[in-house]
Amino acid sequence: MASTISEGIEVNVETFYQPDYSNPVSGEFMFAYRITIENRNPFPVKLQRRHWYIFDSNGEHREVEGEGVVGVQPVLNPGEKYQYVSGCNLRTEMGRMYGTYLMENINNKKTFRVTIPVFQMVVPFKNN
Repeated sequence: MASTISEGIEVNVETFYQPDYSNPVSGEFMFAYRITIENRNPFPVKLQRRHWYIFDSNGEHREVEGEGVVGVQPVLNPGEKYQYVSGCNLRTEMGRMYGTYLMENINNKKTFRVTIPVFQMVVPFKNN
């Protein structure tokens, strides 16, 4: 699991290889990731946007940027957690991702960026 705290927001990431949705012969490797976001600030926050950097082990990379996460812009009060599951396809058996969330302090409407830690996606048999 990868974990970090920035700007009073804790972000934890767990990854899972999805063999049923992968086709190694065609160079298609699907991974799911579960993210838990915890607001450790004394004020409520709203997740506005996400920005991902995705790297395959063959040197290819791409960026994904957009509103919210999995179609929502969650609001987290102090001490609250929000968890979601999403996915990423790679062209190789391993890669990595990291990024940022754009959050808004609900009280003063100021925005700030929260770090999403680097996490690895590795097909299990590559670990042996």
